[in-house]
Amino acid sequence: MNSTDVFAGFVAAVADSLDDAGTTGCDLAGRVHLSRSHCDRVIAAVAGESPSAFRRRLLLERAAYRLLAGDTGVLELAIEAGYGSHEAFTRAFNRAFGMSPREWRRESSRRFFLAAPSGVHFQPPAGLRLPAKKETRGMDVLVRMVEHHVWLTGEMIERGARLDAATLDKPIELSVEGIDDDVSIRYLLDRLVWQEEMWLASVEDRPFQVPECGREVTTPIADLRSRHADAGSRFVALVNRLNDEGRFDDSFVDTTCEPPRVFTYGGMVAHVLTFAAHRRSLLVGAFHTAGITDLGFGDPMQYIADGIPS
Repeated sequence: MNSTDVFAGFVAAVADSLDDAGTTGCDLAGRVHLSRSHCDRVIAAVAGESPSAFRRRLLLERAAYRLLAGDTGVLELAIEAGYGSHEAFTRAFNRAFGMSPREWRRESSRRFFLAAPSGVHFQPPAGLRLPAKKETRGMDVLVRMVEHHVWLTGEMIERGARLDAATLDKPIELSVEGIDDDVSIRYLLDRLVWQEEMWLASVEDRPFQVPECGREVTTPIADLRSRHADAGSRFVALVNRLNDEGRFDDSFVDTTCEPPRVFTYGGMVAHVLTFAAHRRSLLVGAFHTAGITDLGFGDPMQYIADGIPS
């Protein structure tokens, strides 16, 4: 386990311990499976403050927030923050914030973050805020969402390969109007793949025959797999290129429409993600019914934070 992993585990342990006033440095070291002395050295090196100072600062930030957000008594907040008396808490608070708790409470718009080399702070109502590993722009998140969509579509095709033809083609019944007619697992997988192919053709101004609505879908899984391997990778490359060049607001003419229409690249990507999310959600439910549950709910949250799940 490297120092980054130790620090992440330590932060999680501190977050879990904030309501336990009796937590000691030895307790925290034990939760990250280190001796007290080794834990102190690692955390001080990574966080820029000792484990005890780190936790004490977060408890003071929480107390400062609660002074502003409610009417909890100062003594009760002192005990929550691990101080044995009103006086000891007031002295520590004064040193940290430059005024007494009572003076602090009179001003409702104060910033309760204290200086922290690690950038980790108390996050209301009961968590911790960690700094991002790197600066991320809104459009970078959009790219990650596209990457997740393409990855998950591939995983869904592989799950489809586990099913027999009857299950692949069994109608998925909805009690409300959907965006597709006569859907099945095979149909939705096919739709996800040709959606990538259609928009690539539109952007590249190539002919594309949009499948006729209501047609019977018989596409073999092997064909979907190979088509998606090509179209998915090219679609991700396109979105990355648009992001790098700052071109999401640029327009293009979609000649696959009749009559042709003008769209922005950003609007096109948002369209793909919106309609694909609906179809992927239906697929997740259909897979669950068929006994395949290892994709969970297809939530992109962990993917965007950590990359492709193992």
